Formats: sequence, structure tokens, C-alpha cells
Amino acid sequence: MSLSRRALLSTAGTAGAAAVVAAIAPPAAAARHRGPRTPRSLRQIPLQGAVNVRDLGGYRTLDGERVRHGLVYRADHLGKLTDADLTTLGGLGLSRAIDFRIPLEVASDGADRLPAGVTAVSRPITDNGLFGQLHAVIGSRDPVRQEEALGGGRAAAFMADVYRTFVTDAANRNAFGQTLRELAARGAGPVLYHCTSGKDRTGWTSWLALRLVGVPEHLATEDYLASNTIRAAHDARVREGLRQAGLMRNPELIVPLQEVRREYLDAALSEVRAGYGSLYRYVTAGLGLDPRALVGLRERLVG
Repeated sequence: MSLSRRALLSTAGTAGAAAVVAAIAPPAAAARHRGPRTPRSLRQIPLQGAVNVRDLGGYRTLDGERVRHGLVYRADHLGKLTDADLTTLGGLGLSRAIDFRIPLEVASDGADRLPAGVTAVSRPITDNGLFGQLHAVIGSRDPVRQEEALGGGRAAAFMADVYRTFVTDAANRNAFGQTLRELAARGAGPVLYHCTSGKDRTGWTSWLALRLVGVPEHLATEDYLASNTIRAAHDARVREGLRQAGLMRNPELIVPLQEVRREYLDAALSEVRAGYGSLYRYVTAGLGLDPRALVGLRERLVG
């Protein structure tokens, strides 16, 4: 055990601290489950104007506890919510909604519609230029340009690069770290965070939060991959709409951009190992979470 891990146990002196340490052991020590299963504990919030809204609670931890429901919600963008959706969200008792979108995304899809009393927090995390480049390529209506930009594995490679910036970009690290610290804050009300599709920036935040409170890697990864099942019908309609509008001859080119894939998550984790050596070092040295914040996250969200 490294000195920093001893310090964590000494600071906390609880079984919860031991669970945190076990949860963020090097990924190679854990079994690798790659199946496209939807987690049995998934608790989706049905809305008309958003697709991928769910409660992060319900998962079992390594020590047999369970992540509490009703404290953390993950979502796609909330700019198209109906009045009925606002009523549904209002019933969750949210204190704040954290928006990871960059200004270009907000301008395209609209600012969040939120129930009265919910504090809107803008916390942009870069998409490495994905949104702007995708709009330009699709807007060109040029099948040759679209193939050159997105075909031959290039779309998937671009997504892997986006995930690497979650680790390498200092501003991104600050945003992820600040969000996790807020989730750990005592007395904080329920929090929702989201990006545009609720799968990449939101997915990485959720994967980290689940791992840090002691959820096994394969369950955190199932939660991450569940976006594919949840978004499948909506994303297929988007592709068909592009075809019918004459914007894309082959809209299947954007499938790698619409999906989450284990290879994208692995790209971020490879960067974690290269830059920090371990997930523990990434969240402490990279994201700025001290041992008390890690233990606070566990104590607030698990029980």
C-alpha cells in the first residue's frame, strides 16, 4: 500500500475508506466485463424532451452496501423539456443542474429548462471540437467530405481523442474534480449533471463517481454502456432524419459518434495510467480530491 493510501485509511478510520481504496485499485486487478447488458438496477426518469435521464443510485458496492437513490442524476441536455417534464423534474427535489456543454452546444440546443428553485450551473468541458466539426461536415451535404472525415475508423478515433482530453486537459480536470467535490459536500441537495447526449462527459463523471464510492468496475462500466440501449431508438431516428433531409447519403458514418464504446473508456484509462500511474493518483493529484473528499463522497452516497 502506498503512503497516500495509508493516509486515506488513517484520515477516515472507517470501513468506507477501505472500500474506496479497494474500488480504485488498478483496473487490471478487476474482472473485465464487456457485454452490452443494461444494468438491472438502472432507474430511468421518463421525460418527453430528454432521452437519457437516470438516477445514479441502486448499484451494489464491493462491501455489499448500495448507492443511495435520489441524490445524483445524470442526463442529456434539458433544453427541450416540456411543461410536464418540468413537473417530473420538480418532484426530484434538485438543488442544482450542472451543464457540461460548451457555448456552441447551448446555442444550438437551447439553455436548460429547469423547475423553479433549481440553480443552473454552467461548467463547460471541451468536446475537443467535435460538435462544431460535426455540424460543418454534415452541413456540407458532401458525401465525399463526410466519408473522408468520418469513415475508415476516423470517427471512432476522434471519440477516443475526446476521452483522452478528460485526463490531459487541466480545465477539464478542474471541472470533473469540482463536480465530484460538490457531490461529496455534506448537506447538499440532489444534483443533476449533463452534457448534450448524456453519454461521454456525463458518462465519465458517472463512471468515476461509481468507482470512487466502491462500485465494482464491471458495474460502473455497465452503467456507462447503458446509454447505447437507452439512446438507440432516438439515435436511429436522427440518422434517418439526416438521410431524408438530404444531409447525409450514409448517416451510418455518425454511429461511432452517437455510441459509447469500451474502447473510448479504455482510451481515458490508458491516459490515466500513462499520466498518473493509477486511478487514485488521477483523482487526487489530477482532480484535486483529498482523502476527506473521497471518504465524504462514499459516506454521502452509500448506505
